[in-house]
Amino acid sequence: MTEHIKENKNPCGCTDQTTEQAITTQAHEHEHEHEHEHEHSDHHHDEITMQSCCSNASEENVTPSTDIPAGYRQDILYIKEMDCPMESKLIERVLADHPDVAELRFNYLKRELYLIHKGDLEAMIAKIKTLNMTPQLIEAGKRDHLDTPRSFYERNETPRLILAGVSALISEIIELAGGSAWISAIFALLTIALVGLTTYKKGWIALKNRTLNINALMSVAVTGAFLLGIFPEAAMVIFLFTLSELIEAKSLTKAQNAVEKLLKLAPDEANVITESGLQIMQVDTIPQGSLLRIAPGERLPLDGTIIRGHSSLDESAITGESMPVDKSVDSPVYAGSINLQGEIDYRTSSTSENSTLAKIIQTIEAAQVKKAPVQRFIDRFAAIYTPIVFLVAIAIALISPLFGVTWFESIYKALVILIIACPCALVISTPVAIVSALTQLARHGILVKGGEFIEKGAHLTHLAFDKTGTLTMGKPVLDEIFYIELPNNSLPSTSSDAEVLNDKALVTQLAVSLAARSDHPISKAIVAGSQAMQSVKDSENNAQSQVVEIAQFTAVAGHGTKGQWQGHQILLGNRAMMVANNIQLTPAEEKLQAIESLGASLSLFAIDGHIRTIFAVADPVKENAASVIQALQSMGITPILLSGDHQGAVNQVAEKVGIREAHGALLPEDKLARLTEAQQSNLPMKGNPVVGMIGDGINDAPALAQADIGFAMGAIGSDISIETANVAIMDDDLAKLPYFLTISRKTLKLIQQNIFVALGIKVIFFLAILFGYESMWAAVFADVGASLIVIGNSLRILKMK
Repeated sequence: MTEHIKENKNPCGCTDQTTEQAITTQAHEHEHEHEHEHEHSDHHHDEITMQSCCSNASEENVTPSTDIPAGYRQDILYIKEMDCPMESKLIERVLADHPDVAELRFNYLKRELYLIHKGDLEAMIAKIKTLNMTPQLIEAGKRDHLDTPRSFYERNETPRLILAGVSALISEIIELAGGSAWISAIFALLTIALVGLTTYKKGWIALKNRTLNINALMSVAVTGAFLLGIFPEAAMVIFLFTLSELIEAKSLTKAQNAVEKLLKLAPDEANVITESGLQIMQVDTIPQGSLLRIAPGERLPLDGTIIRGHSSLDESAITGESMPVDKSVDSPVYAGSINLQGEIDYRTSSTSENSTLAKIIQTIEAAQVKKAPVQRFIDRFAAIYTPIVFLVAIAIALISPLFGVTWFESIYKALVILIIACPCALVISTPVAIVSALTQLARHGILVKGGEFIEKGAHLTHLAFDKTGTLTMGKPVLDEIFYIELPNNSLPSTSSDAEVLNDKALVTQLAVSLAARSDHPISKAIVAGSQAMQSVKDSENNAQSQVVEIAQFTAVAGHGTKGQWQGHQILLGNRAMMVANNIQLTPAEEKLQAIESLGASLSLFAIDGHIRTIFAVADPVKENAASVIQALQSMGITPILLSGDHQGAVNQVAEKVGIREAHGALLPEDKLARLTEAQQSNLPMKGNPVVGMIGDGINDAPALAQADIGFAMGAIGSDISIETANVAIMDDDLAKLPYFLTISRKTLKLIQQNIFVALGIKVIFFLAILFGYESMWAAVFADVGASLIVIGNSLRILKMK
């Protein structure tokens, strides 16, 4: 049913013509009823679509559902000093116990704190400032004001780093040349002053708040080295640490830039058509309902509907579809798309804050702060790991001399252990991989609500499919026309009447003429399909040649249409209409039952009391459905088909696409029961399966909510689907499913690799220390080097095609 949503929804709200059409459609929605028990569910879905289409703006732009507790609000603070995940512990230390704070969420890559609270925000900002941090409030998503003035020390970071490197090198040369230790100490102190003050300041704040982070550990290590008299090593350690931190920050910026590119897809200015002519306006000031003009090559700034012109648009930024999409009058268009050909005018249906592109960006940003289960585990592990290693370092410093080790060697070993104690590489191993995966999937038109669903996707075992609009196209298409032969004894006595009955071309023309007067989807499918079957190049002329004038045209709700042509009574409708007009179905009964067993919808045409044709209308299976199902099965996923349609129709679709388990005639609560049953089954060696459900996000709501992962197909233009689904596939491309699973599995594999590398390097250094091979320089390279390795490894996801 996804296609129905996309076609019927008017992004601008309904015009008079659209409203009239909606009323007409509702009046005749049972004109060609299926005789299947499932029919009410599909019609109910269409009614929902019509209501949302014609609702007012306040109903149409539903406020996104959130997990913010009642009475609380969310403010976003940019904290430029939050350049290491471990530093969030400081903020938690001063705010977590605050009675007005419900939750703290961190976006490390963007250095943002999502503060869910009630009460005085300024008081909370003041507490963060005591940590020598400068939190800035992000209002209405605007980040332009975040470039605040920096101190002289901050502005000259590069010159300071160069001078510090030279100073540390001189200190080392003096030591190697046997020069004065005092001169070596002076250059070491100069190095610390040039690049170490920030580290010391952050370290002192961490220790004061009873928190151990890399700055605290590094401060203790450098101070200890200096007190031990190894001045060149103290200088080189602080220089290499600062340099490594800078490289790490640049690497993280690369990951964040992939997300930031989405923000630049919509232009800042647009040509607005006003009474006085074209006027250039800032996009964030353009009200909903404005008229915009877009020249070839320009990007669309807002969502809307074309009112003049036609063109091809590149919607890859929204849907991930690489092929251009043809658009003309009344076609919906979306912010971030590129106009490839002709000039178009369109009326906006959104502002810059609630466009489809804005929702995509908001979804990605919200997903970044939601931790996956593996990330929560690592955070808990790191909170235990660092204090334990710190205690081990103290123990080595105090106990080693009892076994004949000199105090110098004992303390030096302890300092090396302190440097490798910080779990930065471990903590950052997950969020960078998750953000990279979220960004890569968004590039291909797949929106994921958080890392939790990336991880669940990697473990997915079963995937339940809705039929209509998911595996099928979601709109009726004329499949075949069957002509019923009449016995000679039933023909009229007049030759002219008999000639009319036996003229197949005329019979088809009259049936199409009746169908052309109706707005029902099945009637439209009959008109379009009969024209296509005749393979006429000029479709407009073809329509004129097929349609004749019908007298006394009447639409009978729940039955069909009827009228007269040159004195002949003609009818087009379902079985009930034929019976109500005393049309004998005996000549066609065998054919009717055969077609119905295949699940097709039927429209029968009768003239002068004789049934002459049967129009079989079906919902065709998507071209790539079978190949996608095969791909999923090759990945170990078990597909299940859950549909409200007739079991015969469900079996036909299941056979075509290769699904072995198919259930039809299901009400929403029946789908929920089947899904729950699948979740509670037990897999050998794996426990309970992880079950996903894919549908349109509306009439499958109970099952989507129950599923471990809910997928919504065709979410572009559908606020409900974007807001309710765990994973929203912006277009109707089923091939996005295997791609999502591939990225999910790759992401989890990279996270596991990152954890192995981060912990493995530290284990190697601990073993080296035990065997007497320790070096503060090497420890710095090990700590920050591990961080760079896991970041680089995680960024590989962005290169996956």
